[in-house]
Amino acid sequence: MEKLEAALAKAREARKSSLGDEEVAPRAPRQAGTQQAPRGAADWSALPELSITVEQARGSRLASLLGGKEATPYDMLRSRTIRLMKDAGWRRLAVTSPNAACGKTTVSLNLALSLARQRDLRVMLIDLDLRRPALHKLIGYQPARSFHEVLEEKANVAEACVRVGTNLIIAMNATPSRHPAEVLHSDRSREVLKAVEAAWQPDIMIFDMSPMLASDDNVGFLGNVDCSLLVVAAESTTLPNIDVCEKELAQLTNVLGVVLNKCRYEDPSAGYGYEAYE
Repeated sequence: MEKLEAALAKAREARKSSLGDEEVAPRAPRQAGTQQAPRGAADWSALPELSITVEQARGSRLASLLGGKEATPYDMLRSRTIRLMKDAGWRRLAVTSPNAACGKTTVSLNLALSLARQRDLRVMLIDLDLRRPALHKLIGYQPARSFHEVLEEKANVAEACVRVGTNLIIAMNATPSRHPAEVLHSDRSREVLKAVEAAWQPDIMIFDMSPMLASDDNVGFLGNVDCSLLVVAAESTTLPNIDVCEKELAQLTNVLGVVLNKCRYEDPSAGYGYEAYE
C-alpha cells in the first residue's frame, strides 16, 4: 500500500508539471472534423479499411453497429460523453475497470463506434492494455505491428491501425508488451502520443487501459489524459473496489463517470419503446 501511495503521489506531481497552465485553463476544443481531413492532417483514407459484418457484430456484442434498442445505452453514453468533454475542452478519454472481465474493451469499442456515427467527429480508439490486448480479437483483425512498438518508435502508426468507415481509427497490439509499465510511464511515450494526435488530428482519443487493481500500468499514464470512465460489472465488482478505484482515478485525472456493465435486469420504467414502420 505504501508503494502504491508513493506511486500515486509521484504521478500527481508528474501530471501537474506536464499539464502546467492546462490545469487552470483546459485545452480549447478545435472545431469538430468532417469527413474531409482537417488541413495538415494525415490521410485517414490511406489506412486499410475494415468492414465488420453483422455476424461479427453479434458475436462480439457490438450493439452500436447493430442499432435498435440494444444500442441505446451506448448512444446515451456517447451523448453524455460528447457534452461533458466538449464543455470542458477535453479530447483524451481513458476507459478502465477495477478488475479483469468487466467488459471495458467491449464498452470502449461500442462507445467509439457510436461516436463515429456522428459524421462530424473523428475518433481514434487505442489499445493500451499492453498486458492482455484484446481489441484485435474483438474485431477479428491481426495488425502487422503493435501500438506499443509505435510508442517505442519501432513501428509506424499505420502498421498498427485499421479504419472503420471514414472517421474511426482503431490502433491495436498484435502481441503483449514485455515491459508494459515502463512503456506507458516513459516520457518518450508521452511525446509519441502528442505527435500522433498532431498528425492525425482526432476530435476524441479513447484509450482502452488495463484494470486498475491488476498492475501499476495506469498510475504513470493517466496524467496524459483529460478524463476517464470506470467500467464495473454487475454482480461481480464489489463496492469497496469501485470506491478505491474511483478515488485513485480522481487523484490521477478527471472522472467522467462509472459505467455499470453486464446488468441482466432491465428497469421497465427507463427507456422509450417505439415501433418503426415503413
